[in-house]
Order: sequence, then C-alpha cells, then structure tokens
Amino acid sequence: MQRLSGLDTAFLSIESPSAHMHVMGVAVLDPTDASPELDFDRLLAHLEERLPLIRPFRQRLVTVPFGLDYPSWIEDPAFDLHYHVRRVAVPAPGGPHELARLAADVASRPLDRARPLWEMYFVEGLEHGRVGLISKIHHSAIDGLSGVDIMAHLFDLEADPAPRLAVEVAPDWTPERIPGDVELLAQAVVSTARQPVRMVRTASKVVGTAWRVVQRVRGAESRAGVPLTAPKLTMNGTITPHRAIAFSSVQLAEVKRLKDALGVKLNDVILAVATGALRSYLDGRGELPERSLVATIPTSVRAAEEANTMGNRVSAMFAQLPTELDDPIARVEAIHLSTVDAKDMHDEIGATTLQELAALASPAMLRSAMRLVSTFRLTDRIGSAVHNLVVSNVPGPPFPLYLAGARLESMHPLGPIFDGAGLNLTVISYLDNIDFGFLACRELVPDLEVLAAAVPDALRELAKAVDGRNGPAAPHRAKRPTPRPASGGLGRVAPR
Repeated sequence: MQRLSGLDTAFLSIESPSAHMHVMGVAVLDPTDASPELDFDRLLAHLEERLPLIRPFRQRLVTVPFGLDYPSWIEDPAFDLHYHVRRVAVPAPGGPHELARLAADVASRPLDRARPLWEMYFVEGLEHGRVGLISKIHHSAIDGLSGVDIMAHLFDLEADPAPRLAVEVAPDWTPERIPGDVELLAQAVVSTARQPVRMVRTASKVVGTAWRVVQRVRGAESRAGVPLTAPKLTMNGTITPHRAIAFSSVQLAEVKRLKDALGVKLNDVILAVATGALRSYLDGRGELPERSLVATIPTSVRAAEEANTMGNRVSAMFAQLPTELDDPIARVEAIHLSTVDAKDMHDEIGATTLQELAALASPAMLRSAMRLVSTFRLTDRIGSAVHNLVVSNVPGPPFPLYLAGARLESMHPLGPIFDGAGLNLTVISYLDNIDFGFLACRELVPDLEVLAAAVPDALRELAKAVDGRNGPAAPHRAKRPTPRPASGGLGRVAPR
C-alpha cells in the first residue's frame, strides 16, 4: 500500500462533477508496416506485456472514511485489462474533427474511482488507414513528465524491438487485500497525531516565503504574472461537465528559426504563437482586452533521482500573454521578459511550496472549498479572473516512436480545466512538429476549432514580421520596455 502525497490528494479532492481531473493524450498511428497487424487484440497483447513497467495501470485507490487522511494506492485484486481498454470508431471521413469530437466525449466523463484510474480507446475509421489511441489517466497518478515516462514504457524506438521484460523487470505481480474502514481509520489516527507538527513547520516556511515575495515585488518592477489581476473573459466562468477539443500543429524547424533570429527561448516563441492565436480569436469574438492575459504555467520540479516515479512533482509560474500588443515581435519580447521574471519569482517562492501548501489542507477541507466555489458560482461573481487559462509545454522526443510496430505520427496532449479558467492548452514537440492540444468547456468556448486554426496563422504572422525587418534577421536580445504595472501571467513548463 502506497500513501498519496498531499498534492496528489489535492487533484482528487478538487475534482467535481464538472471539473474532471484527468489528463489525456490523443495519438495517431500509421499501422502500414506493423507485423502482425495492429488491431484491437494486438493492442491488448502489447499492453499485457508492458503492464509490469507501468505501476499505476494496476493500482486502485482506497480512501479513508470521512476524508480524515490521504488515500493510498493498492495493487487492485480485481484488475481487468478489458475494462480499461475499449474499441471505438469515428464516422467518415475520419479526420481530425471527428477524432476531436470523440476525444471530447471521452473527456466529458469522469473515471471510476473503484478501479485503476485510467482508460484507453482504440480508434478505428481514421482516414488514410490510420488508427487512433485516446488515453486518459487521473492527474493524481501522473504529471507531465511522468506521463512522458509512461510513453517511454508503451512505445519503442523501432518497429520490431527486442523483448523488454526479461531484462527490465520481473513479471511477478501480487494483488493486495483491500483494507477495511477500521484499519484505515486507525492509520489515519496515527497520521493525524503527526499533523500539527508538520502544519506548524510548513506554515512557518510559507509565511516566510510570502514575506520575501512581497518585499521583492515592492522593491522592483516585475513583469511576472499576478493572480487575480487577469481580465475577465467569457472563458473565465463556471465550467460544465461538457468538453470541446481541438488540435493544431506547426513545424518545429520554423519555430527554432524564429527563436534564433530573436535571441529568445524556444518556449518564448511557442507562447508568442499561442498569444497571437488568442489575440485573433478574442478579437473575432469582440473580447480583446486592453491588458495582458494571465496564464498559469505548470512547472516540473522532478529531481533526477525521481525519474520513472509516478505522482506529481509540479509547481506553477504566472506570466503574461500580451494579446493587447499588435506587433508580433513586441509580443515575443514582452513574453521573454515575463518568463524571465516569472522564473525568478518561482525560484524565490521555492519549488516545493505548492506541494507543502497542498499538505496543509485535508481532503475533506479541499472538497468542501471546491463545493462552495461551484455551488455559489464564486468565479462568476468576482470582477477579475484569478487567471485566464493554463498553458503547459512538455518536450517530446525528436526521434520516431512505435507502438506494437505502428509508427507514431502525432501526439496531442490535453490537460484539465477548472472553474474560472475554462481553457487548457498543452503542447508537446515530436519529430519535426510541435503539436498543440486545446481542451475547453464546451459552453464557455463553443468555437474552440477557430482558436486552434489560428495557431498556424499566428506563426506565419510572426515569421513575416521577422523576415520583413530591415536588414538580416540577426539574433538580438529583447530590450526591457518602459516599466508598467504587471497585469497578467505567462511562463514556461520546461526551459528549452
């Protein structure tokens, strides 16, 4: 039995009938050269072979009565692979639109907590003979980088790899007994006895950190994002259970070229492209604000020795998406300065502060707080948004991957949304492309495909501005503009 951390438990506790805390991936595979053919039975056999490498796939939750302590993972004695893997098909013509509609339906339903918290859908009927794979796993089990680790276990570097299990893990697996309520309550009593000491220690550290941050903000102008200062948009309301999903992709080489020409980080250009797409989308809706958006940027704080371990090792940064700027190069420069300041502010706060804050609240307390926010629609009542959206960037492999002999063509990751921020953008690089996955509340962002379609246009707009400058596109460093009050957030997930 493995006890969850405070942050892992928080992702369970803040889940509600409308806020589903699972993360997803939508992959498209080319099975042309797969031998034997990649069909549903072949996928089941492949997953059966790889199960010993992926512990969360056979672990289920056991919760403490009344939410008095953190839940635990146990090896599920009733594990049934066939329950978790389903076979579906999309209608003709089987393009990205049909795949996105199916993925949105999958995203709109919560996972069954009486079973291991994951599902996988084998999708037939895609155009050009392709097959799809929609995966869904609860955020309490993985973060962005541990999700990449799961990919590494499922996928291979060649179509016909050597067997893994004989050299990597022992195939033995032992299911565990489900503990009774009395046993779980007894363990909670022991844990609760230690809680006051932990709370005092953590509260003292958090107060000290907050004081340092306040002094820093007072002493110098910062371009990092400031929560609760975001402009209120239609997407920043109370979400429903219904989801919309859309995809987009751009060429990695073009993003790298612009990064070199502007002398900034690759992630700065990705964020600038997202900002350009948001500017076009909001302008088309008549909602373009006069100040920058605030984006929450999940940031991995996973140490090297924590590689291939599950659970969450994440923090968050806030920075600005300057949709109010008309000049695409000026947007890149503003984003570069914002990400630098956001990183400095994150370092000042400390990488583990979010995890420590999560440890202060009991599961019951977090559930009550989220129920209060949802019941009274508190996010609709405040004048400014806490933040406008979540933007995540996970670096992927620059080499081809294969699953059961089928070549991976694209992978679009998808993250959760919350009351007050009904849009999530998650980005991953793979081979020659950067793949964007948009997930939103269907009622708050009913035209999500319009936003996704604006991504390539935003990249072309930036390239035209860079190429149209006087003289060659020599690398340069962004200059700090005239200071102005910080109004929003933008940052990085993984520096690149």
